[in-house]
Amino acid sequence: MLTPAPLHRRRAAPPLRQQGIVLLVALVVLIGMTLAGLSLLRSVFTSNRIAGNLAFQQAATQSADVGIETAIAWLENNNTGTTLHQSRDAAGGELGYFARREDPGPGQSWEDFWQQVLAGSNRVNVLPPDAAGNTVAFVIHRLCNSVGDPLAGARCETSPLTKNEGNSQTALSPAFSAPQQQYYRITARVSGPRNTLSYVQVVVAM
Repeated sequence: MLTPAPLHRRRAAPPLRQQGIVLLVALVVLIGMTLAGLSLLRSVFTSNRIAGNLAFQQAATQSADVGIETAIAWLENNNTGTTLHQSRDAAGGELGYFARREDPGPGQSWEDFWQQVLAGSNRVNVLPPDAAGNTVAFVIHRLCNSVGDPLAGARCETSPLTKNEGNSQTALSPAFSAPQQQYYRITARVSGPRNTLSYVQVVVAM
């Protein structure tokens, strides 16, 4: 017959040690999720900013069309006589028209050329701000090496002299000849919200 061991000889099992591994894993996962959330939030903000900047840039480019059309209308209205043989400054509301070509110097950007040479001398035509907050300014350069009449020494970029050989006149009659057209370069500068800056250039022949 077995007799129970005395009470003083019984030992209780020691309690298991708490390692805290679950808490550590939870903290690591929480930190990872926090960093991922911050990265996603930053990515969304960056995407929205890029989309907004592209929208402002597109609006500025569209606003430049107003300056281009205004300059073309002025050329059409003044394409008679000797009006386009001499330059006209923008002072006093006059149009910034130049009868000779001017370009940025070596290593000079168009913005530097605009600020230092054109706008710095009040030689540009500035339109009132539009509904989008864009301010359009433009100048016109006749693509000639000097002012004056192209037929009297001012060498200009012109369209080729074209002839229509397929006319219905009689044999040996002269062919129809199209007059040469002068080239004009229109430069429009648009400044708008968020420091938006856009340049648009077109070349027209008249």
